[in-house]
Amino acid sequence: MIDEIGFLVKLRDGAQTIADAANEYLDTKSPFPNWNPLKVKWQQAEGSKGPYERSEDADNPHFRGMLKDLETHGGKMTENGYFYWVFQDGTIVGRKKRT
Repeated sequence: MIDEIGFLVKLRDGAQTIADAANEYLDTKSPFPNWNPLKVKWQQAEGSKGPYERSEDADNPHFRGMLKDLETHGGKMTENGYFYWVFQDGTIVGRKKRT
């Protein structure tokens, strides 16, 4: 009986180590390492090229992470089917679904 318990404890610990390693790997492969667009407040808007969404949610850490990521990509990038860009003032972000 004790051997079974010891085996099960080792099996459980090994499985947890594998799960932790998988989660760590997946975290480094996320397209949004420091922000989540679903946690940013977006507003519908209309521009010269049609409808888009915009945000100036500056108090939100996800918005700030997105803005920082955009800065490293020259102010525009495409992620998960959306084109993101920073407006000239540097405080507003727009996004539009890629078709």
